[in-house]
Amino acid sequence: MMFKKLAQKLNLHKTKVSNPTINPIDVDFDGRKSVFLDKLTKTAVNMYERKCDIKNFTKLALSDPENDSHNKIMNELFSDGVIDTTDDEKLLQLSDNTRFLKDLGLID
Repeated sequence: MMFKKLAQKLNLHKTKVSNPTINPIDVDFDGRKSVFLDKLTKTAVNMYERKCDIKNFTKLALSDPENDSHNKIMNELFSDGVIDTTDDEKLLQLSDNTRFLKDLGLID
């Protein structure tokens, strides 16, 4: 008789636990639901903004491959005295600069 009561309690417990129709968003978790949805919304907005940024950058970068204004701007800068870091000789001059090395603390 005691075994039957225990089996009935276990069966009731199993039927309560095995209810698959509970939607976790519909259950109130003491405000945790709104925090979850807020975080989910922020994540979705960030992903959408990132996608838009990538689309806009790609559109801008591939807009006019014939445009070489960046070369003109760089040539003007080099003629004004800006050092070209892609030139090996200029890079050697920069690496041998004692004031620069002192500022880095590499020499006394």
